[in-house]
Amino acid sequence: MAYTQEQLTVLENALATGERRVSFGDKTVEYRSIDELKEAIRLVERGLSEQAVSTGLISPPTRQIRVTTTKGF
Repeated sequence: MAYTQEQLTVLENALATGERRVSFGDKTVEYRSIDELKEAIRLVERGLSEQAVSTGLISPPTRQIRVTTTKGF
């Protein structure tokens, strides 16, 4: 699903004020707990970063493989 920065901002503002009800346009969502709201924020952040990588706005994270040995090699 495509997320927007506006959705992330609304979720973060709701968390900062302690609200559990969030409105996006004509839709309203009420989260059962603050933990559920935090999980929604993480989901949107992950989606935004994946969108940025897929569109080429940012490069994917680099991976490192380290090999250590005690004898030989």
